Amino acid sequence: MTQNRISTLLQQDKKLLIAYYMPEFPVVGATLPVLEALQESGADIIELGMPYSDPIGDGPVIQDAAHTAIRNGVTIKHLFELVQHARQGRGCTKITAPIVLMGYCNPMIVYGIECFLRDAVEAGVDGLLIPDLPPEEAADFLEQAKRIGLSVVFLISPVTPPERIELIDSLSTDFSYCIAVNATTGTAKLSDHSTGAGVDEYLKRVRNHATKKIVVGFGIKDRERVEHMWTLADGAVVGTALLQHIATARTPEESARLAGEFWKTLK
Repeated sequence: MTQNRISTLLQQDKKLLIAYYMPEFPVVGATLPVLEALQESGADIIELGMPYSDPIGDGPVIQDAAHTAIRNGVTIKHLFELVQHARQGRGCTKITAPIVLMGYCNPMIVYGIECFLRDAVEAGVDGLLIPDLPPEEAADFLEQAKRIGLSVVFLISPVTPPERIELIDSLSTDFSYCIAVNATTGTAKLSDHSTGAGVDEYLKRVRNHATKKIVVGFGIKDRERVEHMWTLADGAVVGTALLQHIATARTPEESARLAGEFWKTLK
C-alpha cells in the first residue's frame, strides 16, 4: 500500500488530537474556513462526516448536523469536491492534515463502492471509518481500499472480547478507534462516564490485545478529558463538543472563528 498522510503522521509517535466536523455546518460555505481554522489551531487529523439521514451511531447533535448538511446541499460528490478544494487551497489555506471520512455503508453503496473509493483518493482523502461495516465482512472492501492507498479504521467497543480486538487490530490499516462507552455520540451518559475507571480498564485491555495505535472518541469535550485519554491511548477525538460550539454561527467566517477558538482550548 502507498504510504499516505496518516501513516506518515503516525511515524512521528506523537499524541493526536482529532477533530470531527460535519461539512457545511452550520451554514453553507463554512467547510473550507472551518478546516483551515482547525488545522491552524492544531488538529492533527480531520474527520469529516458523510451526512446521512439515518446515522444510527450518532446522538442528537451529530444527527442534527447531518440533517443541516443535507439541507445545505452536501452529497458525496459535493463532499469530494470540498476535499479537493481544501487540498488545492481553493478558498482556504491548503489543507495538509490527514482527512478521514466517517459515514455509513448506504451512501457508498448508492454511489458505487469502486467509484467511491477511486473518487475519494483522487479528491485527497486518506482514510475511511464506516461504523456499520462489520470487520468479518470487509475483506473485499479492505483489499480495494488498501490497494489504492486508503487507510481503513475499524471500531472497538467496551464489550468487544479480546479475540475480536485482535481481529480488528489486524484489519485496521493504521489505527483502531475505541468508543469510550456503549452509547451514541454526545449523550449525557458519555459526559458522565468517559473518564471513569471502567474506561481506563477497558483501554488497558485493548492495549494488551492490540499492536497498532488506538484513538478514543465519544464524550470527549474538554482539555481535561483529552489529556486523560492521552495517558491511555494514542489520540483523542472531539466532535460533538466542536459542533455545539459553532452551532450558533451565522456566517462561514464566524463558524471558523468559533471553531478555532474552541480547538485552542483543547491544545
